[in-house]
Amino acid sequence: MCLPGGDQREGKGGLQAASTRVGSGQRRADACRLVQVSVVIPALDEAENLRVLLPELEETLRQLGVSHEVLLVTTGGDTATREIGSTRGARVLVQDTPGYGGALATGFRAATGEFILTMDADLSHPPTFISDIWARRDDADVVVASRYVEGGAARMPLGRYILSRTLNRVFSRGLSLAVRDMSSGFRLYRARVLANDGPLPRDFDVLQALLVRAYAEGWRVVEVPFSYAPRQHGQSHARVIRFGRAYVRTFWHLWQLRNSILCADYDARGHDSPIPLQRYWQRTRYRLVADLIAGEGRVADIGCGSSRIIGALPPGSVALDVLLRKLRYARRYAVLLVQGSGFALPFPDGAFPCVLCSQVIEHIPKESPILTELIRILRPGGRLVLGTPDYANWEWVVTEKLYGFFVPGAYADEHIAHYTRDELIQYFTARGFTHEATRYILRGELILALRKGTTAQGP
Repeated sequence: MCLPGGDQREGKGGLQAASTRVGSGQRRADACRLVQVSVVIPALDEAENLRVLLPELEETLRQLGVSHEVLLVTTGGDTATREIGSTRGARVLVQDTPGYGGALATGFRAATGEFILTMDADLSHPPTFISDIWARRDDADVVVASRYVEGGAARMPLGRYILSRTLNRVFSRGLSLAVRDMSSGFRLYRARVLANDGPLPRDFDVLQALLVRAYAEGWRVVEVPFSYAPRQHGQSHARVIRFGRAYVRTFWHLWQLRNSILCADYDARGHDSPIPLQRYWQRTRYRLVADLIAGEGRVADIGCGSSRIIGALPPGSVALDVLLRKLRYARRYAVLLVQGSGFALPFPDGAFPCVLCSQVIEHIPKESPILTELIRILRPGGRLVLGTPDYANWEWVVTEKLYGFFVPGAYADEHIAHYTRDELIQYFTARGFTHEATRYILRGELILALRKGTTAQGP
């Protein structure tokens, strides 16, 4: 499966050759969608507002010229909302899980559109603004109507405004998300963004959870400025005490997800980490690797992750990783992205004049074929740049133990193959390579440059 870098529209050419059943199946499902947008509206006791909202919504969608469906989600006992929805042509759904998050989950499961728009029923989300959101659908995978970006506004009581701004700032900074209005429920999602396994929070904290999950899977999020005005009829269903408890619980779970090594941008975030040592380590690795691949021609970056190094690859290079979420994040770079395994690289023999494999081989059993695969795709006379911890040096052993203590469950627990400098040099020189350079980061992380012999025939 290949993704051309720089194309954020995974649904419009972003996924090219379908080399897996999952990818081709997803495209067939998308091709079968006849509805462009499903509008999901949690609507508990909102009959009075819906009398105004639904006609305006229908007119806005008609003017946009999009095929659509409107899904109202409420409880079984809310007969007034169910009646007004039925008479206005909406599909009325009875939520099977309580709370705002439960209503959204019910709507998501029933939606058939290529895009899913969520909005409130209380007239605080004017349907006319949908055109602004819809216009940005090709710029990202999630579009958020934001009160707190430049050009946005929020007209609400002072106490609620302070609480809202504080909440959003804590979540945005604490979770390292470049979204200023994480509690806005006025959003447009690509349907595949919501095809994530696992239950959703039941309360309003579902809004933050959906954004963190999107980031974790490598989807792109943008905000558009929006002017918010309070509801016209009825009262909010948010309860401050329960609301606060749910947010505390959710923040901890989202922090764990956000800082997981499986999070799409885990590698890239280290480059700007607030932790000085981590920031130094990532930036030093970037500088050393960029120097060693410079002037070598096209590079195959094997196990690229979401590292900033992808952005330093020369034109014509390829970045490969087994995790699709990492490649989704890497779409921001102008590099061909390929999903594949290092055990059977999808490239012909001698395809690249330079092969890079940084911080990969220590995660794979030594008996795996990855080293022979790296040799196979490297052109005779080409350079291999290989990075891994050096377990012969006490500096790395101490670093790993400290890292494992302070960040349990992180990379240190995944280093199942321990290499040394001498071991790797001996392995490659026995196969016709010449050792050209050794670089270290604090005498712990090893980066080797090795030249393949011009008469070498492979592993």
